[in-house]
Amino acid sequence: MKLYKRSDSSHWQYDFTVRGKRYRGSTHESNKTAANERMSELRIEAAKGALRPSARTPETLQELSAPFLKFVKGSKLEQKSKDYLVNGWRLLENAGVGGMRADSITAGLVNSLSFPGGPYNENCALKTLRRLLHWSQEEGHVVAMPEIVLEKEYGRELAFTAECERRILPFCSPLLRDMIMLLRDTGLRPKREAFRMRIEHIHWQDRVVFIPHSKTETGRRFVPLANRTFDMLWIRCRDRKEGWVFEADSSSGHIITIDKQFRKARGNAGLNPKLVLYCCRHDFGTEMLKKTGNLALVMRLMGQKSTKAALGYQHPELELAREAINSLREPQEIRVQ
Repeated sequence: MKLYKRSDSSHWQYDFTVRGKRYRGSTHESNKTAANERMSELRIEAAKGALRPSARTPETLQELSAPFLKFVKGSKLEQKSKDYLVNGWRLLENAGVGGMRADSITAGLVNSLSFPGGPYNENCALKTLRRLLHWSQEEGHVVAMPEIVLEKEYGRELAFTAECERRILPFCSPLLRDMIMLLRDTGLRPKREAFRMRIEHIHWQDRVVFIPHSKTETGRRFVPLANRTFDMLWIRCRDRKEGWVFEADSSSGHIITIDKQFRKARGNAGLNPKLVLYCCRHDFGTEMLKKTGNLALVMRLMGQKSTKAALGYQHPELELAREAINSLREPQEIRVQ
């Protein structure tokens, strides 16, 4: 506990700690005796919880990230939310914001940042930054709270069509080839469902696979296996009765990512750089609706409960629409003047 004067003020400043929390500020008194009395009053207020602790010295985002990520890891958030924030910090760190002081972040600076991967990645980084700053403020750090404007996110426009498969397969490893086949024929979510497929969940006699864990409650479902997918799984599993279908030398025991393989094969095949494995799910939804005309069935197969979400996976068949329009119009001779 101490009183002191700063060179730029005639008032006495106080600095004391109560129950591990530090309190600093001006007594607004120029007389030392009066300042001592005021500090005693403030200590009583602090002990009662009526006085807010002083904000901590401004730190860099890099220094704040470690305790923030520790907080995220120990929180009650769902694992997907934790992974989202961890990925968001990775994007922020790669963007070079780690050395910036938390009290110097401005809206202009935020708007000048750029992130790879489009609006989804940009919003992931910006939402993480916003959450980090709010958490830091709650912890008593001096931070700036700029207005953070998120980008408009649109659904994926690409589908992993049969033509894409034909072009990419010659450049695929056996693992990537089997995964593309599985995803296009089942519409499974890659990381959450396909990568974590277990042998004991394949019902060989009924030619279906059970998905026990998914993104939503309706994600628990049975998915039929096409002949080629059934044969691929039969060969891959062979005499094994249980365990991961796609085993790997990882902490989980199954594959976690094949993005590097996919990007290389995609480049060699000359396909659109925006094409990702998740586009296989879009192709599945489009083809199933086209063949069955039954949106409820497609939603059930894909583990969706929202019609709005399901329609985001349906890519309109423009050729069918063109044929329908032509069938309604009488052919006319067009003369150029």
